Amino acid sequence: MTGIRSTTRLMRGAMLLSSLALLGACQSRLNPVVPAGEAGYTAIAVDPATLPVPRYALGAGDVISVRVFDEAALSVDEIVVDNAGVISLPLIGDVRVAGRTASELSRDIEAAYAAAYLRDPRVSVLVKKGRVQTIAVEGEVEIPGVFPYVQGQTLLTALALARSPTETASLDQIMIFRTAGGERVAGRFDLQAIRGGRMPDVALLPGDTIVVGYSSVRGLFVDAIRAIPVLGVFRPYP
Repeated sequence: MTGIRSTTRLMRGAMLLSSLALLGACQSRLNPVVPAGEAGYTAIAVDPATLPVPRYALGAGDVISVRVFDEAALSVDEIVVDNAGVISLPLIGDVRVAGRTASELSRDIEAAYAAAYLRDPRVSVLVKKGRVQTIAVEGEVEIPGVFPYVQGQTLLTALALARSPTETASLDQIMIFRTAGGERVAGRFDLQAIRGGRMPDVALLPGDTIVVGYSSVRGLFVDAIRAIPVLGVFRPYP
């Protein structure tokens, strides 16, 4: 009976393995909407010459200081922008901060104090601690999540943060989603080609989302390997 059960399990494993070629052929005929290869790099490319002058827009979580010259009672050494993108200052109350640069916010506060309280106020706003910029890694990776963005980060370093793709990942189905020029764009990349030096690594930007696809073929292969019992052992011939 043990031999029959083992043979049955071997047959099931063989049937699973034989289905891999058919599924592989089906996958090769897929025509994803997201551009791949050179077109993928072009799709998410950002031309530095077309970018506006770099500006840091304040937002929730930023820590700033507000100094009103010659008005120590109105100055705030350290204040956190709340989740609504607002701070509260003496006399003038809530001030909308989100989306403004430090210099723009300075002018806003000057105007608010000048409207009712001070003559020719002078205000300076400094960012004492900026909020953390992030990237996201999702899909078939060991540890999906949101990670801090650092200058010079690439697709390979981001996947390393997520402990690399799983054994069921589709390595030629790595998607990067990016917001550029107010539009959502995406590209599809081949991780094996990048690792092998045949295609360049992809430079990331803050806010990028990486999605690693699932391979039904690799998933079936893993299932098949797990279904086949380890029957053979190495023995010396007599």
